[in-house]
Amino acid sequence: MKPYDLMKRNYNILMLVLLLAFASCSFTTKTFNDPDKDKMLIQIITYVLERGHFDPKTVDDAFSQEVYVDYLENLDPLKRYFYESDIKEFDKYKNEIDDQLKAYDISFFKLTHERLLKRMTEAKEIHQTILSKPFDFSKDETFDSDYENLPYVRSKKQMKERWRQQLKYSTLSNFDEKLENLEKAFNKENQNEKTFTADLRKLEDIEKEAREATSKSFEEYFDFTGDLERKDYFTVYINAIVEEFDPHTFYFAPQDKDRFDTAMKGSFEGIGARLQKRMDNTKIVDIISGGPVWRQNKIEVGDIILKVRQEDEEEAVSIVGMRLDDAIKLIKGPKGSKVFLTMKKIDGTVEDIAIVRDVVELEETYAKSSKVEKDGKTFGIINLPKFYVDFDDYNKRNAASDIKKEIERLKAEGMEGLVLDLRNNGGGSLQTVVDMAGLFIKDGPIVQVRSTGEPKEVLSDRDKSIVWDGPFVILVNELSASASEILAAAMQDYKRAIVIGSKQTYGKGTVQNVIDLNRMVRNNKGADMGALKLTTQKFYRINGGSTQLEGVKSDVVVPDRYSFIDVGEKDQENPLPWDQIEPVDYAIWNSYFDYDGTIQKSKERMATNEQLKLIEESAKWVKKVRDIDTHSLNYDNYKAKTERNELEAKRFDKIADYKTDLTFKSLPYEMTLVAKDTILREKRKRWHESLSKDVYVEEALNVLNDLKLTYGINKVAEVKD
Repeated sequence: MKPYDLMKRNYNILMLVLLLAFASCSFTTKTFNDPDKDKMLIQIITYVLERGHFDPKTVDDAFSQEVYVDYLENLDPLKRYFYESDIKEFDKYKNEIDDQLKAYDISFFKLTHERLLKRMTEAKEIHQTILSKPFDFSKDETFDSDYENLPYVRSKKQMKERWRQQLKYSTLSNFDEKLENLEKAFNKENQNEKTFTADLRKLEDIEKEAREATSKSFEEYFDFTGDLERKDYFTVYINAIVEEFDPHTFYFAPQDKDRFDTAMKGSFEGIGARLQKRMDNTKIVDIISGGPVWRQNKIEVGDIILKVRQEDEEEAVSIVGMRLDDAIKLIKGPKGSKVFLTMKKIDGTVEDIAIVRDVVELEETYAKSSKVEKDGKTFGIINLPKFYVDFDDYNKRNAASDIKKEIERLKAEGMEGLVLDLRNNGGGSLQTVVDMAGLFIKDGPIVQVRSTGEPKEVLSDRDKSIVWDGPFVILVNELSASASEILAAAMQDYKRAIVIGSKQTYGKGTVQNVIDLNRMVRNNKGADMGALKLTTQKFYRINGGSTQLEGVKSDVVVPDRYSFIDVGEKDQENPLPWDQIEPVDYAIWNSYFDYDGTIQKSKERMATNEQLKLIEESAKWVKKVRDIDTHSLNYDNYKAKTERNELEAKRFDKIADYKTDLTFKSLPYEMTLVAKDTILREKRKRWHESLSKDVYVEEALNVLNDLKLTYGINKVAEVKD
């Protein structure tokens, strides 16, 4: 049975079991008035979780306490709404959420929702009062942004002070930005004049403008939150419950399900980046190949969006603390329009970046290849952004068939070694992984899969043909996940390829199915219940170990700028544990390559590589900057710290200046396309330039060269024997 058929069968079995079991206790939408729809949703979701999740949790007091903490954190992450007295009132529910779930009781949600609305109204009045008076930026005081460890305030006076510090910090940032713009304008107009100095009158005006900009941002923020309905907050409550099972189980309200469906079809309109809410920050977690952000090449995974400005507006809107959906509404827009993003880069610097919105060009999400000459040998590199497939017709274009095609093209050019670049590849189709692995081995098992309530299945390559049997290197990093990890793990277990990259890959060893909850309701007429993305399966290597949490550990570990940043599965809340099952029988790749010796040589080279040492220093510095939670509200101190960070960041500019003597070229078929397509020509030019500056690709080619040499020596030795 093919992997896709297996997964489809397992999904159908799961749905049948759920539907049959639920039929005896299901409700019709006529049973409920609108307020009671929430109770029905609770019943359906808890039922599906209990019977459908791969590793269902016991819903008890301990579970209740976890939901309680996470839910309140999601409602008030900056602790600027609820008082200590509110929390004490809520505390009586800390051990009762599990009982309420079993009784379909939502009284805890009702209490917190009503209280939040009341506190938000009070906060709006507080912020208006604070921003009606000037801030004194000469005063020595600090602002603590370690919200997780901040206590809840006890009084209105303390609440006002907490808001004052947050608003002052936001205004201080605006003040600095406006002062910098004035200085730039002065220097441009008066190139031969003295250094710019702002007099007291100017500073007062700038402070007022900065305060007005802060006020406008927060008014828009309160307008956004004012538009939220009860159902939006109930979705927050539901997800606090379901995400206790694991970080990939998620409830989609009806409107969110529509957006998810659109995304799954591969149509992304906007800036071409996926965002995630972490505390009060909106963070870039994925950059879609071919999209505007990818093409511009100035924004990276891990960067934080602080403000958004439309091209027809003068003031930027702060999205710090804003709901993710509301932030996305500001960032998205029609094709061709421009949006300005104020980004806090992963190195701590702040930069305004203009993006022209567009529709992602799907062609750039496909595999692409290049050839390169090194030491008289021809090597090939294939970049695979994701494991794509047409689920309606697998025989149409898919990642496995495209990789096969690129390998054949590279072989026609005399390729003597292959690099497969899976960095930043978040995964995709399981079937393409199995088919792709089969291109490099004769036959055999590729991955083991355990499903909910089912014995394990071993997915194997049964095609005895081999498309590439030569030297093989796979590049990975911390963002290589899911399907990428399966392929890298299989090739590592067979000793078929040498894996070069981060200490470990992302560590996502689970599979999710999306359950349409409307199918669980009889005679459903118009009451859309949304959908539940549910973890139903777990992957295991052929050696028995799970890729969950541990990912794939590289044969040759090299530092990168994500080395000390929390980006993997282990850094998420409630991840499923690592475990192992029985290994399957498989035979190590029978070749003449000296894998162990080659790996040792590579490690020795990497240990003395100055570029990698600089990258590691940069990664450590980034971690240090990101961990700072105390910020000065004195302008001179604030400015001095900003300038120190910018100066320190310049020390690492040399990373981007690195250049090899390698020249990468398109294959003949693509040269024909490039001659006719100026956009494709520019894309390939930029990719090839990027490869020539890539220390990891350079080392991958060194490894291929070593493998090629040992192959020749060992082959000759065997012939002589």
